Amino acid sequence: MSLKTDERLYKRMFDEIEDYAIVSLDVNGRISNWNRGASLIKGYTSQEIIGQHFSIFYTPEDILKNKPAHLIKQAADEGKAKAEGWRMRKDGTRFWGSILITAVHDDDGSLIGFTKVTRDLTERMLAEQAAMKRMEELGRINRDLEQFVYIASHDLQEPLLTISNFIELIKAEYAEALEADAQASTYVNFIEEASLRLRSLIKGLLDYSRIGRQQLISEVDFNVLMETLKKDMRVSIEAADATITYTSLPVVRGFETELRQLMQNLISNALKFKKEGVSPVIEISAERRDNQWYFEVKDNGIGIDEKHRDKIFMIFQRLHNRAEFEGNGIGLAHCKKIVEMHQGQLSVKSTPGEGSTFYFTLNII
Repeated sequence: MSLKTDERLYKRMFDEIEDYAIVSLDVNGRISNWNRGASLIKGYTSQEIIGQHFSIFYTPEDILKNKPAHLIKQAADEGKAKAEGWRMRKDGTRFWGSILITAVHDDDGSLIGFTKVTRDLTERMLAEQAAMKRMEELGRINRDLEQFVYIASHDLQEPLLTISNFIELIKAEYAEALEADAQASTYVNFIEEASLRLRSLIKGLLDYSRIGRQQLISEVDFNVLMETLKKDMRVSIEAADATITYTSLPVVRGFETELRQLMQNLISNALKFKKEGVSPVIEISAERRDNQWYFEVKDNGIGIDEKHRDKIFMIFQRLHNRAEFEGNGIGLAHCKKIVEMHQGQLSVKSTPGEGSTFYFTLNII
């Protein structure tokens, strides 16, 4: 293939590229040549644009800042210059352009001009702006919801306290009458039990709304965390005749109070849902996978049916009645919220009758 044929092929390739605006500039930044992609993106014909200064594509704000001249100087001094920003079309509309200006030299190393490549990233930019706006809106909604939950739960405490106090007064002042009337005594007991459950639910809501409020990030040694937790939970662990094992757990960067609550809830869950007559064995491990720590909390309890595995992470969702297992169904909802505030994920694998393994991820420091 001859040199002239190579040159024609190169020029044809240059001219017919449509996704990128490829422009040739002289040493002063004036346009000497451009391809079809430049016409499509910027809206000018070659006849209209050849000889114009490339600053014609810049917004009035960028021209006041002398940005085109700065980019040309940077490319001349450093060999290339990169930038992103709003650019102007012929019809006055704007597009978000990603540009690369590269200095061109002759065989003696003297600067003879520049090439400028522009890509229209308007769709990407608008999508990012929409996503950011949506995230801000979701953040506001979440903050409003948490504030509502906190205020509502807090304000419910006062009337609940009044109910509890009057129940105690009725039981004290009408003790003989209640002993003589079994039905009335049953009614009072039902009211008392319901008020206690309501108090527990309100506490759960308050705890849930408080997760992440005091966000002080620190380095958390999970080995130290587990040693402290085992001491604090000693009574529950001994009562269940449970064994908890772990080795070489990592140090992570996160919210210490919340991470402690996460592990406490998962361990409490394993102690609660143990098999009848079988001592609980809880195995905790962690391994590094790419840029995350992958934790497992494995137990030998009653397990979870597959159809309920998503339900267990929802607030106030229970799989068993209170006669079998106490609680409000909020512990695993706490766990999910804590893991997600650390940009991680929480899931479970389980076989009924054989136990469960809870998985969660935390970012590497």
